[in-house]
Amino acid sequence: MKKRKLGTKVIILMVIFSLLIIVSTCIAVVVRYREDALERSRGQAFAYAKTAAAYIDGDRIEGYLTTLQKDEYYEQVENFLNASQDYSDLKYYYVYVPYEDDLVYIWDANEEEGACELGDHEDYMKGGKEVSFAAFRKEPEERALVSMDETYGFITSVVAPVYNSNGDPVALVGVDISMPGVWQSIAKFIFAASINIVLVILVFSAGLFAVVRQRLIHPISLLNKASGEMVSNLASGEVFRIDVHTGDEIEELARSFEKMYEEVGDYIRRLSEVTAEKERIGAELSVATRIQANMLPSIFPPFPDRKDVDIYATMHPAKEVGGDFYDFFLIDSSHLGVVIADVSGKGVPAALFMVIAKTLIKNRALMGGTPAEILAFVNNQLCENNEEEMFVTVWLGILDLTTGLMTAANAGHEYPVLKRAGGEFELFKDKHGFVLAGMEDSGYRDYEISFAPGDMLFVYTDGVPEATNAQKELYRTDRMVEALNRHAAEGCEGLLHEMKEEIQSFVQEAPQFDDITMLALTYYGPEAAKTGE
Repeated sequence: MKKRKLGTKVIILMVIFSLLIIVSTCIAVVVRYREDALERSRGQAFAYAKTAAAYIDGDRIEGYLTTLQKDEYYEQVENFLNASQDYSDLKYYYVYVPYEDDLVYIWDANEEEGACELGDHEDYMKGGKEVSFAAFRKEPEERALVSMDETYGFITSVVAPVYNSNGDPVALVGVDISMPGVWQSIAKFIFAASINIVLVILVFSAGLFAVVRQRLIHPISLLNKASGEMVSNLASGEVFRIDVHTGDEIEELARSFEKMYEEVGDYIRRLSEVTAEKERIGAELSVATRIQANMLPSIFPPFPDRKDVDIYATMHPAKEVGGDFYDFFLIDSSHLGVVIADVSGKGVPAALFMVIAKTLIKNRALMGGTPAEILAFVNNQLCENNEEEMFVTVWLGILDLTTGLMTAANAGHEYPVLKRAGGEFELFKDKHGFVLAGMEDSGYRDYEISFAPGDMLFVYTDGVPEATNAQKELYRTDRMVEALNRHAAEGCEGLLHEMKEEIQSFVQEAPQFDDITMLALTYYGPEAAKTGE
């Protein structure tokens, strides 16, 4: 859509405004003049009617009706009526006596052909009878009749009574005024008034537009031009000034533009610095994400030459880097260490603490000892210089691959879930010790789990049961166990993929607030290792 400039819009609005003023003014003037003109014509007609009524001797009317003979007085009245009509705008000037069925002329001031003679009868015009009898009384009503008649044309008629010496009405003086003449006079006035009004308003509008253009349109055009040049001026660093000196709000707006230019320039410089810093931090976080991912076992199957155990694990951080971690490693040829842990907090601090905890746990486990001993040692190491008061929950198990006996210890972590061959997944409610790095010299207790071929272990962090949907509902442990049993036949890798889909289906579009880490292990026993199944 083509855009119009402000000056063009102002001209259009002023033209529309001027037209509205012209039309409304003309209508008001016309209505007022029309009412005044009609009132003047009616007043003039009544004046002529009353003048004639006062001039005529009412006592002679009955004699003229009876004898139908004209005399000197009759001629005198007729000359009076004719002279009055000649020197006025009256169309018809006459005297008649009203009867029930018709009217009878006494005088008719019309020297042209067709004038009525003494004693001529004529039917009433439409509405004429009512007007006549309303006036033919001692206390007459003044009514004006506007009519369109085929014989007399478009006229306004008024009547006034003629009284005899006893004060009784004996005749009526009728005056007809031609309305086309009145309307022609009104039209001439309208034309002249309209021309004058248009000229005055056009002159006023032109002067007003000149003022508006100088005081408003031109300064706004400068502001518009300056705003368009602002970006290029910001890029070049040039000084930005707007040459507007109107001494009003528009000048204040120009100064505000200049101030805004300076503030935007400062903001862009600061934003560029912040953006560069964010890009640097983003690049470093990307590297940290890859480093953290590389620290966790990610090649599956991890022990392709061993058939006595299958293991699979996943970790989905809530941010670029997370505080959850899992680990599994062979302590010797017959013992497998399995770890899953959750560091308090998220992001970079949790990831750094996670690296330390993971390294300490694995290194201490490779030195030998039970899970309780390993956790006690790592706890004391993490308590040293822990000024940020961070902590980590850990579940650690060591599985004897030849016997299927697992020794485990829990440092404040979620319960593991076990599935016996041919059975269903169930929570294994072990005894928890205190979290690592929470308190120095904390003690931990070992417990044993006996695995038979086909038994499965599922361990996880709290990001699984505490996953939250948009309605603030938790996924919960019972829903997790039900999902595990629905997909128990999938194997370790398939099980974890299906669990991730179940969690995603529950939370849908809700944001992930916590790291989600899962590990699944299936024990097949030494016989499977021998047969290669």
